[in-house]
Amino acid sequence: MLLQKVDEHDNATPHSANLTQQWLQRYGWEILPHPAHSPDLAPSDFHLFGPLKRYLGGMAFETEDDLISELRNWFDNLDVDFFRVGINSLLSRWQKCIDLHGDYVEK
Repeated sequence: MLLQKVDEHDNATPHSANLTQQWLQRYGWEILPHPAHSPDLAPSDFHLFGPLKRYLGGMAFETEDDLISELRNWFDNLDVDFFRVGINSLLSRWQKCIDLHGDYVEK
């Protein structure tokens, strides 16, 4: 199993990085090396933010609580398959990144 220090990949504090590393080891998850700031390999960037931006487009919120309420509503109404598709597409994106020798998958 390839397991690198979590803090090599982000700006997490040492305490949270250690907790994350312990959790990953406990569940046997593998951390793959990747270029820093890789939006083409982060499901939140390539799968989540586009639909969320389209959903929120044109809306205006009077308070932060109104925005939070609308975000909760959106997330609560997403089907589990939405998340499954995003996570499953990581396999092909990782392979593209490998084939491109670490270059961005989407340009």
